[in-house]
Amino acid sequence: MLQWYKIDKTSSYDENRIYEVEVGSNRICILHHVSGWKAFSRKCPHAGASFVTGWCEGEELVCSYHRHRFNLNTGKGCTNQGNYIKIYPTRIENNELYVGIKKTRSFFTQLFK
Repeated sequence: MLQWYKIDKTSSYDENRIYEVEVGSNRICILHHVSGWKAFSRKCPHAGASFVTGWCEGEELVCSYHRHRFNLNTGKGCTNQGNYIKIYPTRIENNELYVGIKKTRSFFTQLFK
């Protein structure tokens, strides 16, 4: 089940610039892309570099550290990379951005539900 979190101050965010935001207890990156809002992992799985210093080329996110590329819609890394990033769903409601994060339940919550 998804929990939706409102992202504040998005009206001040530049298009095609990557921002790191706190969503619940997670830190993720968001981007106001030409095709809409994108939300994804904050670090590259290859070497752990922050995507904040990265950029987009078309529908691909490029890590600034080793130039690894990831599809902004699927999270899949380019051919021969063998890695991927997490893509989070986004939605607009009343001109406000929301990001969906999957609720995780602790072992005890699941045990005693």
